[in-house]
Amino acid sequence: MRDESLSDERIKHLEFIQNIVTRLATNSFFIKGWAVTVLAALYAFEAKNPSWRIGIVGFLPVLAFWLLDSYYLRQERLFRCLYNDVRQANSSTEPFSMNIAPYYYIVKPSKVAISYTIMIYYGPLLGLALTYTTISFF
Repeated sequence: MRDESLSDERIKHLEFIQNIVTRLATNSFFIKGWAVTVLAALYAFEAKNPSWRIGIVGFLPVLAFWLLDSYYLRQERLFRCLYNDVRQANSSTEPFSMNIAPYYYIVKPSKVAISYTIMIYYGPLLGLALTYTTISFF
């Protein structure tokens, strides 16, 4: 049974926010795929003749994708905060507002960048880059 405190307008607002969250999650998924693909292609290209210079260059795409993925994850979390606020019966959020600025103090970029969901993925990629660089150096 539908909660009567949610008007059709508010439900539509929640749907808009959910669509943004879904789009951000999809972008994050694609970034993760590109991170692995670029790193694998870079190291596969130099597989016959490993170079520590290429190993060091391998850190750049990992760090770039890490930062980009952290950005999308932060945006997703900010919109989830907005969603949570809009769904409340006593919400003071303007109808159809997509302003996430009030939640900036809640979702810190540095905490997102070192969160478990980011570290569990990009940590091993950095480890791979470090291993490749170390092996090719000697």
